[in-house]
Amino acid sequence: MIMEIFEPAVLGNLQLSNRLIRSATFEGMSDANGIPGDDYIKLYSQLAQGKPGAIITGVTYISPEGKVMHPGQAGLESEEKIPYFRKMTDAVHKYPVKIFIQLSHSGRQTRMSSTGFPVKGVSGKKSAYFNEIPEVLSTNEIEKIIEQFSDSAFYSKQSGFDGIQLLASHGYLIHQFLHPFINDRNDIYGIDPELGLGTLFLNNIIDRIRERCGDDYPILIKISGGDDYKKSFSEEMFLKLIKFLDSKKVSGVEISYGTMDHALNIFRCSRIPIDTILEYNPMYRIKNRVLRGLWKLLIYPFASGSVIRFTPVYNLRYAETAKKHTSIPIISVGGFRTGVEIRDALSRGQADFISLCRPFIIEPDFPEKLRENPYYRSLCINCSRCAIMVDTEYPTQCLEKGEGEKK
Repeated sequence: MIMEIFEPAVLGNLQLSNRLIRSATFEGMSDANGIPGDDYIKLYSQLAQGKPGAIITGVTYISPEGKVMHPGQAGLESEEKIPYFRKMTDAVHKYPVKIFIQLSHSGRQTRMSSTGFPVKGVSGKKSAYFNEIPEVLSTNEIEKIIEQFSDSAFYSKQSGFDGIQLLASHGYLIHQFLHPFINDRNDIYGIDPELGLGTLFLNNIIDRIRERCGDDYPILIKISGGDDYKKSFSEEMFLKLIKFLDSKKVSGVEISYGTMDHALNIFRCSRIPIDTILEYNPMYRIKNRVLRGLWKLLIYPFASGSVIRFTPVYNLRYAETAKKHTSIPIISVGGFRTGVEIRDALSRGQADFISLCRPFIIEPDFPEKLRENPYYRSLCINCSRCAIMVDTEYPTQCLEKGEGEKK
């Protein structure tokens, strides 16, 4: 069956108006307590006006301990926050658009100075980027986190979200449990010897959410098809993960790449925005211009060697492989910039839905432009300065549009 971009499509039990999805994109528009502000509501209303089939929010924490390092993250860990999110979903639902909330716990991929809590993870292995040795989660703590996921999903449903997405990619906590390179536990939440993956944590989260929200409440899962570790997530592991998700009959699987230890390889750049990194990134910031120049001269040539440069549709091969092993809708994200690329992937059956991030930052009305011109090319030049600025106090925005960097 040939799929078209602008045709009705089913995702879980939801009828979408088309096959374009705005992928989860960090906002940086909430206060210190994770309460979304007016800019957050305005952003999603503006995105909805462009009429994608669905929108997935930026990563939202399920507990204060699970916050990311980035300032301005939204959190939905208590029912008191429901009215704030309800304002946003009501604004989105004025248009024929579905809205999912992405729920996550950061695990080892954060810093105590950002959360105010000790960093905890599936194991004592530290993240090379965040560089804090995590405390190992106890079984009781794991069970509590599972409940926090289910609570947050329940609050999401009450807030008017059409479904949720569990962030099981990019090195966050669920991914840490899945990955045999990170998960060295000897208890029930360790690696399943038959699968070679640590699926019980995700399995129990899905089951608990369904108990709380009903079997018909849509659950999307975001996974990484591969990564950049020496002991990498192999194709065999990837296929076993797809088959596991197929057995759970989730509503859809979005396939990305990588972890935050090699963040540039998740979103990929046409060129590395090294000046932006050295000026703003809290882990690499160098204020002294002389030292900055020396770093660029002496260290940068070696540090940049492991960075994968941008190429079009760079994760599509994972989606195509997954579709051979499941009937669950597969969402491909990464490097789609033109109507031709999107249309070709759908018409060839390589993916069921296409999701995009950066094109929606520079052009919230990207779907409308694509409706008007089937050959439209996004204005995004893949500079990725927007992604680098996520680690700062600035809200996410396209810095090529000359809108300034501060709120």
